[in-house]
Amino acid sequence: MRLDVITLFPEILRGPLDASIMGRAQRAGQVDIQLHQLRDYATDKHRTVDEKPYGGGPGMLLKCEPIFSAVEDVQSKAAKPGRVILLTPSGPKFDQAKARELAQLDRIVFICGHYEGVDERVREHLVDEELSLGDFILTNGALPALVVIDAIVRLIPNVVGNEASTVSESFSAERPGLEGPQYTRPEEFRGWRVPEILLSGHHGKIEEWSHEQGLRRTEELRPDLLQKF
Repeated sequence: MRLDVITLFPEILRGPLDASIMGRAQRAGQVDIQLHQLRDYATDKHRTVDEKPYGGGPGMLLKCEPIFSAVEDVQSKAAKPGRVILLTPSGPKFDQAKARELAQLDRIVFICGHYEGVDERVREHLVDEELSLGDFILTNGALPALVVIDAIVRLIPNVVGNEASTVSESFSAERPGLEGPQYTRPEEFRGWRVPEILLSGHHGKIEEWSHEQGLRRTEELRPDLLQKF
């Protein structure tokens, strides 16, 4: 899989993408992540990528020319074009189902929004879809891109050491709600003991208990998930 990120702030992404599972996946050749500085596609000596909106209003908008040039250049670097995704608060909310869908693709090009957004012609004529992390505003789209990339890459086969962990975790297809509580050694800590059922060795009963606890936790913390599924 190849992932291209067009952003004004590639430095925000470099550290996290080079660490942990993301870094190992790149070094193993399981994913190729390329960062592109949007200002490199500006046409003036000041590398201008933003302008005031027509009709007035606060803030600045990202210009369409550098974004189109960046995407067209990135797309030309491979035989098969990638899906172009704009990270923006106005997009549909990103979730695990979307992560599984995107993980099946060979190429994705992310455009990171900034300022008050992008020229509407980018949305109308360049972008395949928009994504948002939720109903809140961040300073730019680099962090949302990082979150989406992390969620996608860990679903690529053999990236996560234990493949079963991506199936049984919260929001997965096999577990549409939240996971139940989990414990590890020591068996007792400050008087708080691990539930006896988890020490019983009866895997069927443990699975039943975990499922029941997950439903209770979902009902308590995320009842919206029970309605959804």
